[in-house]
Amino acid sequence: MPHTSDTRPRTRPKPRLLDLFCCQGGAAKGYADAGFDVTGVDIHPQPRYPYRFVQAEAVAYVLEHGAQFDVIHASPPCQHDSDCQRLQGNTHPDLIAPTRAALQATGRPWVMENVRGAVPKLDRPAMLCGPMFGVETYRHRYFETGGGLTLHQPGHLAHVAPQAKMGRPIPPGHYGQFVGNFSGVDLARRVMGVPWMNRDGIRECIPPAYTHWIGTTALATLGPAGVGVAA
Repeated sequence: MPHTSDTRPRTRPKPRLLDLFCCQGGAAKGYADAGFDVTGVDIHPQPRYPYRFVQAEAVAYVLEHGAQFDVIHASPPCQHDSDCQRLQGNTHPDLIAPTRAALQATGRPWVMENVRGAVPKLDRPAMLCGPMFGVETYRHRYFETGGGLTLHQPGHLAHVAPQAKMGRPIPPGHYGQFVGNFSGVDLARRVMGVPWMNRDGIRECIPPAYTHWIGTTALATLGPAGVGVAA
């Protein structure tokens, strides 16, 4: 009986990424483009989320299921540390410390993102800004890492383009802020690379270009020993 063998290349399953506090999926898009199989978790329904979605409380979910993933991203709500919410006197829970503890408990590589007001509570975060990746908005976001994953700080380009005033139409040659009740949802979708989002999602999201860079870095630096396919 003749011996035959299948010499076709076998497709390796994509590494799995858990996207906590996922909202409408700005971070998820970047990680998916980098090569991850993404699952999002949020306590609120997210019908616009473009990948697999689980409605659950994020900290509880990662404590129970986090070890099943290769890399974990978390964006705990930023309202507690945002300038505009403090000015309005709004109160929101501070979930940075409990989120970090839960991430560390998984033993997996992780990323935790937040806004400038949270920097004193973050451990040596890398700051990312739109022009670093050709994104025409100055949206500073800060990324702490752990579990064997590290990020170098890219060079911060000068803010050459003027920034339109918050909530105002964006003149030619200006960058939009795209926060609050901003003008120009269609423009914001194009600039940020999030065509599926509505205004609520855009004003809080991470531009996918940021997490594409982080995801590519994770795959390159952790390698097969750090990013395999989690059991």
